[in-house]
Amino acid sequence: MPPYTAAQKQYITQFVNFTQAKDAAASKFLRAHNWNVEEAIDAYFQSPQGSSGVTAAIGKIFDEYRDSPEDNPDGIGIEGAIRFLGDIQVRLDEVACLGIAELLNSPSMGEFTREGFVNGWRSVGCDSVPKMVSHAESLRLRIPAEPEVFRRVYRFAFPLCRMQGQRNLQFDIAAEQWQLFFTPENGGVQWNTPTTPWLDWWITYLDEKGKRPVNKDLWEQVEVFLRKTRADESFSWWSPDGAWPGALDEFVSWVQDRRGKPGTEAMDVE
Repeated sequence: MPPYTAAQKQYITQFVNFTQAKDAAASKFLRAHNWNVEEAIDAYFQSPQGSSGVTAAIGKIFDEYRDSPEDNPDGIGIEGAIRFLGDIQVRLDEVACLGIAELLNSPSMGEFTREGFVNGWRSVGCDSVPKMVSHAESLRLRIPAEPEVFRRVYRFAFPLCRMQGQRNLQFDIAAEQWQLFFTPENGGVQWNTPTTPWLDWWITYLDEKGKRPVNKDLWEQVEVFLRKTRADESFSWWSPDGAWPGALDEFVSWVQDRRGKPGTEAMDVE
């Protein structure tokens, strides 16, 4: 990447500090001069003036939310996390909360480390609480609209929600998270349709099978399955020879059988 002139550096600095890649005039300027926006931001934050100042500012915010500065100077516990999420206007019962946890590489639900907090917010150019509020709002819009963002947050939820010391996700916790991710009320995507209550049937099916713990492969493939069924509910894409987890193979047969029974296809899918 060619070196920036003083004027270009100044413009990029303003761009990072005040627009966070959302200002149309700034984007137009960079495009007109063949600058890649992400590269420009990376260049700024990797520079001494950008990195040191931003890191210090984020670190100061982190310090304000520590529960036990003496015992745990590099950690934020549950009480501090709740205060912080409240201050950036993120509810605990919305998908965006898990999006923030993914961004900050939270080691467990309701915890943040200094390293994850600083690196996460620095990566998106947020060195003040108002900027963090804006980023959370952006994330709230992007998660249901951008499949790759949704998938990244959804997959991060698996290790985040596991009980300590366990490899799999308890069924009740998995079902609760599916209700969050696969309904639109709190920032997820809609899986139930007017003709097929996919989410309701999926949870009912697993309940009938004994509420077995959910492993990582099944957790991840359910989101892929959701995308497929949203695109084509008729299963024309389905192959019994595909590399799907056994639970999803069986679920397809369960759905086909249920559809063949009078009065089961049209259900209340509020």
